[in-house]
Amino acid sequence: MAAQPISHDVIVIGGGSAGYAAARTARDSGADVAIVDPGPLGGLCILRGCMPTKTILRSAEVAALMRRAGEFGFAPVEVRSRLGAIVDRKNTLVREFADYRIQQLRDPAFTLYESAARFISPQLIQAGSRHLTARSFILATGSIPRDVPIPGLREAGYLTSDELLDVREQPDSLIVLGGGPVGLELGQFFSRIGTRVTLLQRSLHVLSHLDDDIGSTLEQALREDGMEVLTGVSLLRASGGGRAKTVEFLHQGETKSVTGAEMLQALGRRPNIDGLQLGAAGVKVDEDRVVVDGTLRTSQPHIFAVGDVTNLYDIVHIAIQQGELAGFNACHPHGPPKEFDDRLVTEVIFTDPQVAVVGLSEKACRARGVPYLTASYPFADHGKAMVLGSTRGFVKLLAAPETGRLLGAAVVGPEAGELIHELIAVMYYHGTVQDLVRMPHYHPTLAEILTYPAESLAEQVRRA
Repeated sequence: MAAQPISHDVIVIGGGSAGYAAARTARDSGADVAIVDPGPLGGLCILRGCMPTKTILRSAEVAALMRRAGEFGFAPVEVRSRLGAIVDRKNTLVREFADYRIQQLRDPAFTLYESAARFISPQLIQAGSRHLTARSFILATGSIPRDVPIPGLREAGYLTSDELLDVREQPDSLIVLGGGPVGLELGQFFSRIGTRVTLLQRSLHVLSHLDDDIGSTLEQALREDGMEVLTGVSLLRASGGGRAKTVEFLHQGETKSVTGAEMLQALGRRPNIDGLQLGAAGVKVDEDRVVVDGTLRTSQPHIFAVGDVTNLYDIVHIAIQQGELAGFNACHPHGPPKEFDDRLVTEVIFTDPQVAVVGLSEKACRARGVPYLTASYPFADHGKAMVLGSTRGFVKLLAAPETGRLLGAAVVGPEAGELIHELIAVMYYHGTVQDLVRMPHYHPTLAEILTYPAESLAEQVRRA
């Protein structure tokens, strides 16, 4: 006779940032919560995403600044990288972050099953040798690198971001396939420590999901730094192997090729749903994406999905917000549900110059038929940026024509990831460009650049 399934109020499948946020919120609502995760424990952000990449990028920033010693009145410095030492520093910090998360997951307030999960029915899963049932399930299994059907690519051999982060022997050359955040950040890192990098982007600009002026500005900066950036390419085939991988591509009507010692395949990620047997659960999936509504419910009302597995936003703070929302809704099935609000969706790309955006872009406004005014101002004409020697990029604001309410913003330039938070705060309170103008800004600071396009927009609103 089969053993009775173990019952919990809420079972969270996946113990990363989204999953832990969901579990913590459900626990705080008084639920008996179980977490199912096969390991390694810690989640994508800590182990293979945000924290390790930003750690190594800091090393590249230091190297780039050291090379500019003469510009700041110091004797020239010869910069020689030690990739193994950079990786060691990254591993030390990641281990500290991961140990803290593992400690949280193993808190006695939760039941942790370190096994893979698969659905047997909408109410029953198998985790290792155990059968588990719950009133609600929350899927938070994250994402994995996407396979791309380019002839010869698998045979030639490539690395994903997961593997490239652990490479200890610096390649003399690197081909980067893809001009999204992952390809750009890792490409610039290797370029700055002395690797010859060629980046191939299929769209007409890098960061093609953002406004074109953002991509073109970043491309120019990367080229000035020594990266070869080719956009509007069609990838034809790959060949070779070992330390000589070749990619053939069509660019500006000509067939060209590039050869590198290593190749980074950064052409996107997909939801990690392999093995979950969502069909047995009756959960609707669309092109690998778990379909959810505004309350993060799937096609099964008692099963929720959060984070990268929904393929809506691959941004960790949004995954955490979604986890908290789903954890609450799972524990309050009869109350009014909380819904996800995408008004303040923010993204930061940690290249140099950094890119940060919040709210609506010009592309989004045009697609949705939202009227807007826009104004921008360059860092090249901003005092504090000149002092820092960081004058690439601009600030752009979008405002409602009649009221001046801030609809969205983009910052391309020094400390963009920090500057965007003032704009998030203003938008959180439904503030206007007039508010930005009235708010005091210390001089000289980077933040005061935000007032210049705000002044321009405030004048346009007055004339409207």
